[in-house]
Amino acid sequence: MTGAGPVVVINPNSNTRVTELISAELDAFRHPGGPEVECLTMAEGPFGIENRLHVEQVTLPLARLVESRTDASAFVIACYSDPGLEVCRTMTAAPVFGIQEAGILTALARADMFGVLALSEGSAGRQRPNHRRMGVAVRCAGIAGLNISVEQSAEDPATFGKLVTHGSALKAQGAGALILGCAGMARHRKALAAELGLVVIDPTQAAVAMALGAVASDGS
Repeated sequence: MTGAGPVVVINPNSNTRVTELISAELDAFRHPGGPEVECLTMAEGPFGIENRLHVEQVTLPLARLVESRTDASAFVIACYSDPGLEVCRTMTAAPVFGIQEAGILTALARADMFGVLALSEGSAGRQRPNHRRMGVAVRCAGIAGLNISVEQSAEDPATFGKLVTHGSALKAQGAGALILGCAGMARHRKALAAELGLVVIDPTQAAVAMALGAVASDGS
């Protein structure tokens, strides 16, 4: 894959700390001779994408950014709402991956039923139509809203305890795999998996794995 353009991972909110945490969790995907995994913060975005207005606000800036990066071999939109995904796919010939889609598809490859640890009840409500659109609603054991902000998901020490409590409830409902429903939760993946004895999916890792696979197959 030497010579392939970077896989560009875009954090659509303006919180640079979230981008730093995302990048740290992607170090395992960075290898000599492989494509660069480049993580960007979109300065035009809100500090956290936490409602439908925020989702709509970032769509056009995302599309413009994707269109401008003609050097990229693939893109990952690192927000669980998958903002602007379909629009961005029309702006480039490179593959564009949304972390919600990628996280769900990865979870279904690991377990019969999945559960989602969402930021809030509101974000859970936005996810259910996507599950129906993807045809996977029947395999969703539940969506648990933690009622925290994006910033809290990344920085608040109390977040892990909430993940354990809600993750345990989803496990009791039949989930064999859990998806972290915000990129800022990624730092808790390993500890949560060990605590619950379940597969825990960091959806940004899932999307980057798909992106690297696409780049490798396109270059073979």
